[in-house]
Amino acid sequence: MSIFILLTFVLTWTVEFFIWKNGGLENPAIQMLLTGVMMIPAFSVLLTKWFTKESFHLKPFNLGFRKYFRYYLIAWLGPFFLIIFGTAVYFLIFRSNFDPELTLLRNSMQAAQTQQPVTITNQMLITTVLIQSLISMIFAPVLNIFPTLGEEIGWRGYLLPKLDSHMSRRMAVLLTGIIWGIWHAPIIAMGHNYGKEYPGYPYFGILAMIIFCVFVGSFLSWLTFHVHNPVPAAIAHGALNGFASIGLIFIKNAPSVFIGPFPTGIIGGIGFVIVGIWCWLKMGNAGIEKPANTEIDSSMA
Repeated sequence: MSIFILLTFVLTWTVEFFIWKNGGLENPAIQMLLTGVMMIPAFSVLLTKWFTKESFHLKPFNLGFRKYFRYYLIAWLGPFFLIIFGTAVYFLIFRSNFDPELTLLRNSMQAAQTQQPVTITNQMLITTVLIQSLISMIFAPVLNIFPTLGEEIGWRGYLLPKLDSHMSRRMAVLLTGIIWGIWHAPIIAMGHNYGKEYPGYPYFGILAMIIFCVFVGSFLSWLTFHVHNPVPAAIAHGALNGFASIGLIFIKNAPSVFIGPFPTGIIGGIGFVIVGIWCWLKMGNAGIEKPANTEIDSSMA
């Protein structure tokens, strides 16, 4: 377990140091490296198995779609509704930040016109938002599944059950979320999610990311323990990544990165906070079945 953590952090932070030295997130030529970084936890599982001589075998995921269909459905749709909920709560509280004219979207649609200019009506804007939201809801989990599975095989497929075999389930979930959040530290310091223009940079951003990962990680862990494999967590993770910026369409003034409307803010992410706490509390109940020998079928764990 400690070897896995060490390998994951060393490999990840080495790559991200290279990214930082070559222009950071502002360099579009190395953006693809960020996708590769998400695969490092899964790769570290392979290396850990090799170093420790643990039983090593690759096998198909025991997905159990029929048996666990409702959990796959929650994984697919849950993040979308939680993000919409948090975005709505944010704009209800900070109404002056809501742009009913959807100016950003209107400007982008106008800039994309290459032929005879067409007047962008409110109906066109609303239709575009609905279509984009529907497309994201359907395809984001699919398009993001490989990089997010790279993370989830490591965090929820390997580390979580290892910790779960040594401590209480609630503590294992909490510690996994904290480790997952700290793992993001270099990229947060480069401005990912929270930017650089805030008091206490980059420490408050790193702390906010750790807190965010604890709440989201609780939800992902709840899915993983119910289905006994990390695929639903990867689906939910992909849905979250693909829909997280929906609030940008409606924003008027510069948002507070620590408040919202994005789910990484405390208000924008209020849905994940509530659900994360509920999942964490439920995992302390006997009603959640613990897999035999506490291992989760990650095909490698």
